[in-house]
Amino acid sequence: MSESFWIDGVEYSTEDLSKEGCNLVKQLKFTQLKLHELSNQQALMKKAGNAYIADLKMEIVKERSGVDLSALFADD
Repeated sequence: MSESFWIDGVEYSTEDLSKEGCNLVKQLKFTQLKLHELSNQQALMKKAGNAYIADLKMEIVKERSGVDLSALFADD
């Protein structure tokens, strides 16, 4: 069963490839998957970093003013 893959907007089939070519396609697909996973991890790390920054800002306000903003906005 042949697989297809895309390079520069052109679809190709593994049917016409040698064993080495098929291995390269597998490596390419693995690399693309890993890049996608890393992109997701990067987004997650950015979100975490932004949350830490927001928490630090609240802590700075609390220390400077004595007002705990997180307590004011708590849903308790």
